[in-house]
Amino acid sequence: MYALKVIQALGPIDVKNVRRDSFLRWMIIIPIGLAMAIRWVFPGLIAQLESLVPFEITPYYQPIVGYGLLLLTPILIGMVIGFLLLDQNDDHTLTALQVTPLSLRGYMMYRLAIPSFVSLLVTTIAIPIAGVNTFGLIELILAAVSAAPLAPLFALFLATFAQNKVQGFALMKGAGIFFIIPIIAYFVQTSWQLALGIAPTYWPAMFYWNLATGQTQAWIYLAVGLVYQTLLLVVLLHRFEHATHRS
Repeated sequence: MYALKVIQALGPIDVKNVRRDSFLRWMIIIPIGLAMAIRWVFPGLIAQLESLVPFEITPYYQPIVGYGLLLLTPILIGMVIGFLLLDQNDDHTLTALQVTPLSLRGYMMYRLAIPSFVSLLVTTIAIPIAGVNTFGLIELILAAVSAAPLAPLFALFLATFAQNKVQGFALMKGAGIFFIIPIIAYFVQTSWQLALGIAPTYWPAMFYWNLATGQTQAWIYLAVGLVYQTLLLVVLLHRFEHATHRS
């Protein structure tokens, strides 16, 4: 009941904030638009590109674009929430919450649960639209679940380490490294690969790829990834709350 009241109170405000900011709107729409392009535009471009290069691209197309959609959706949604938190920090909304019946912890639980749910929903829609999934609905949902914590992680990442939107944009650019690390793991199969697991994006990517190829160790990546992402969330949330109380 308490959670429902929080959603009823804060949900309309979030919708209003996103509707009035075109940048935030586009970040939510991009995954679906990209999925459509992957299905109907990219295959023709890949065919043309293969005629120009001396190697095949098609064998890598499906796993790479599927991985890209899996991670892009929660990261973009997380960044939307991160920028909303930065706005609320600038106008001292988070400070004001400390003297209201709604606790900062309760507010943050709402703030982090919503992007996870939206990410899960959008991912399970976008990947089938793109036509790159090679497994059933249950496996697709589990793949989306493995990546969903990235949404609150990136939201807290922005809100914790950026002081304003300018710094937030800079952090967004730097966050590109989290996309690159799983790609390295995909093409470089060495005993050192697990060292790349320090990146939270590594685990859902490896789960997705192992699931797609029917590897039995896929479930290990799912379990370890969820535990690791949860630990990171706890650490970032604690740091964020400490910084908010101090301000």
